[in-house]
Amino acid sequence: MKPTFFLFALALMLNGCESKTRFIEWISTTSEHSWKVVQIEPTSIAPENSIQIFPSKTQQQIDGFGGCFNELGWEALNLLSEDQREQILQELFNPKIGCKFNICRMPIGANDYAVDWYSHNEMDGDFAMEHFSIERDQLRLIPYIKEAKKIRPDLNIWASPWCPPSWMKTNHHYACRPDVVNDLLDEGAGEEMVTQFRMENSYLSAYALYFSKFIEAYRSEGIPIYAVHVQNEPNSCQNFPSCVWRPEDMATFIGNYLGPQLEKNQHKTEIWLGTIERPQIERIDPILGNTVAAKYITGVGFQWAGKDAIADVQQKYPSFKLMQTETECGNGSNDWDAAEHTFDLMKYYFNQGANSYMYWNMVLNETGKSQWGWKQNSMITIHSETRMISYNPEFYLMKHFSAFVEPGAYKMETSDENCLAFKNLDAIVFIYYNKDEAIGKSFKIGDLFITVQLEAQSFNTFSIKI
Repeated sequence: MKPTFFLFALALMLNGCESKTRFIEWISTTSEHSWKVVQIEPTSIAPENSIQIFPSKTQQQIDGFGGCFNELGWEALNLLSEDQREQILQELFNPKIGCKFNICRMPIGANDYAVDWYSHNEMDGDFAMEHFSIERDQLRLIPYIKEAKKIRPDLNIWASPWCPPSWMKTNHHYACRPDVVNDLLDEGAGEEMVTQFRMENSYLSAYALYFSKFIEAYRSEGIPIYAVHVQNEPNSCQNFPSCVWRPEDMATFIGNYLGPQLEKNQHKTEIWLGTIERPQIERIDPILGNTVAAKYITGVGFQWAGKDAIADVQQKYPSFKLMQTETECGNGSNDWDAAEHTFDLMKYYFNQGANSYMYWNMVLNETGKSQWGWKQNSMITIHSETRMISYNPEFYLMKHFSAFVEPGAYKMETSDENCLAFKNLDAIVFIYYNKDEAIGKSFKIGDLFITVQLEAQSFNTFSIKI
C-alpha cells in the first residue's frame, strides 16, 4: 500500500497548490557531452501533443539495477591505483552519487569472463561435498564484492552457475561445444534440449548440496546470497562453461532436490528460474506449471531471446517476479549505437513488467575480450598501457535510470513508449530518448507541464521532487 502522506504531497504538487516555485532537475547525455545538469521551471501551458505521464496509473514495483561481478573485471580494476579503483567503485555503488547500483549478479564457479575454468569442487565423485571450497573466489570475486559492499552495505547479490562441476556432466567437461578455445572432443558435443547433467539421484543430491555449501560459504564471508538462478542459459550449447537442461529435468532438480535442500538448511535464499534465453513459453511451462517445482520459485530471469517470452510469462504466471538478467553485450564497440540498443532493451523490459535490470560487464580492459575468444562491451573501460579510464555511453545510460529510480519505486503509465516514468516516495522521474534531430518536446504530469528543447540523439532524465 502506498503511504498516505506521499499521495497527499503528490496531489498538492500536481494541482498546483504549493506557493513556492518548483524547480525540475533535467539531465541530458549525448555522444558529444555527458551528464549535463540544468534546472528548469514547469509551466501551466503545453501544446496539445504533449507526452502524458499518469501518476495515478502505477504498474510494477522496481527492485533496482546492477551489473555482474566477473573475474576479468577485478583484473582490470587492479591495473589501477587504489584511489582510481575507489573512484570507479564509488561511481557504481555509492547510494548517494553515481549509478547507485543495489542488485548485482555473480557466477557460481567460472563463466565466460573468468580467468579460466574452475568450479568449487572438481573432485570426481565427492557426493558429500567434502572438498567444496571457495578458495579461488578469495583471489578476485570476494575482494571485488567486499569493496563494493564497503560502499553500499545493503547491496543485494544473486548468483548463477554457468556450469556445474565438470564430473556432474555427461561429457565430463565444462564446455558443450568443441572449439579451438577448449579441449572438448567432438564426441563430447551436446545439443539443445538434451540434458547434459547426470540425472541420477546421487548427482542431483550432490548438486543441491553444492548450492547450499556455496550459500553458507559466502554468508561466512559476510556476503549473503539473496537469490540463486538455477542455470545460466539452460538451452545454450556453448564453447565456454555451460550446461544444457531439458525443462522437465530442471523442474525435477528444483522441486525434488534444490528446494528441499535449501529448506532443510534453513536458507532464506530465493530460487529463481533463470536465466532464460529462449522465447518459447513451452520451455517454461514444464517448470512453472509443475506445482512441486513452482512452490520454490520466486521469479523468472530473462536475457537475450528470452525477452520474447516475458510477456507470455507475465500473463500466464502473474505471481512471479521478473528480472532482466544480462543486457546484450555487443561486440566491444562501446559506442553510442550500443547505448541506443540498450535503451531499446530497457524500454522493452520495463514495458513488459520487469522489476529489475542488470548490465553485464561493469568493467573490462580495452580488449573487452573473454578468455573464450569474443569481445564484449562494458560500462567502464580501463586501458592497460595508459591506465586511462573511459566511461562509455552505456555507463551514462544506466546512470540515467539507476541514479534516480529508487528501489521500491513504481513504474507509471505514459502515452509514449519512449518515455519511461517512475514514482519514488519523494519524486517523480521520467526518462526520454530523443532518437532523431533536435526537437521541442512537452510533457504533462497532472496539471504540471514541462517544455524543453531536446538535443538530437539524447538521453534525458527529469526529476520532480514531491
